[in-house]
Amino acid sequence: DIIRRKFKIKKAGHTGTLDPMATGVLVVLTGKATRLSKDFVNDDKEYVSTLYLGRSTDTQDSTGKTVREKILGGIGIETIKEALNKFTGAMKQTPPMVSAKKHKGRKLYQLARKGISVHREPRSVTISEMELLEFRPPEIVFRVRCTKGTYIRTLCEDIGKAIGYPAHMSGLT
Repeated sequence: DIIRRKFKIKKAGHTGTLDPMATGVLVVLTGKATRLSKDFVNDDKEYVSTLYLGRSTDTQDSTGKTVREKILGGIGIETIKEALNKFTGAMKQTPPMVSAKKHKGRKLYQLARKGISVHREPRSVTISEMELLEFRPPEIVFRVRCTKGTYIRTLCEDIGKAIGYPAHMSGLT
């Protein structure tokens, strides 16, 4: 709506919903190009994420309430790399309650805000690349290339579990 009003055009649309914490690029198509949205939506995505190790939250990100904490002990880079490698390939992932995925016509995050939790079916996702970029305790910065529908906040929590610590997503580009 903002794009349509600002540029006085009839058709404009985006190619996917970004996580509220995300920074980076949101592709917006205008005019006849709006027909191309399916081409962009179905492409793989690439993110750089920051994972905070030692604390998990009820939203799987830094905006949520802390649900578990554990003081970090001597974790080496090799341990982190091994954990990241476990998540490369095809897998099932359960969408988080704080997502735009719909349940009976309502976005899950709308239900979550009211304290309602519903069953979510795990969905197939594929992670084709995962690379450790930086480890500055308690944060791990990594790059991930994945299929559409992959929830990076859930991936962060799962990576933390593989390392043996609660975790949440503290940044996403």
